[in-house]
Amino acid sequence: MPDRSAALCQTALMAENKTHATGASVEEFLAAVEHPVRRGDGFRLLALMSEITGEPAQMWGPTIVGFGRYHYKYASGREGDAAAVGFSPRKSSLSLYGLTYGPEAAELLVKLGKHKLGAGCLYVNKLDDVDEAVLAELVRLGYRHVTTMPHHA
Repeated sequence: MPDRSAALCQTALMAENKTHATGASVEEFLAAVEHPVRRGDGFRLLALMSEITGEPAQMWGPTIVGFGRYHYKYASGREGDAAAVGFSPRKSSLSLYGLTYGPEAAELLVKLGKHKLGAGCLYVNKLDDVDEAVLAELVRLGYRHVTTMPHHA
């Protein structure tokens, strides 16, 4: 009997990226955020990331606000598009995407203020906990890195 586990793993790797850009309204999404601090921080991040990237905000899936896009391709053959930088005002924290990849990120994160790191994510409880100038620099450098480097794994 053939080994089905290898075929199942390959099928999972080739699965389509579930987070796509949508036509949903960013402003409506942010206005509907229940937590008042996260809602306000979401609008602050919208202004900050729009200004720095020069890109219009776009919803990626139902909960991520993204700016710009990049194409990635894995050795497995899986490929797709993702937001270059973005954020999501979640119940427990603000999730920030694309800000930790550049070579300068490590030294800036030391200066950022109160935060946690996840797999490709930066978690902030509220924007008042961080140095906004450092955050702006992380956005600028992360966006530049993600949009100018080839993404192959």
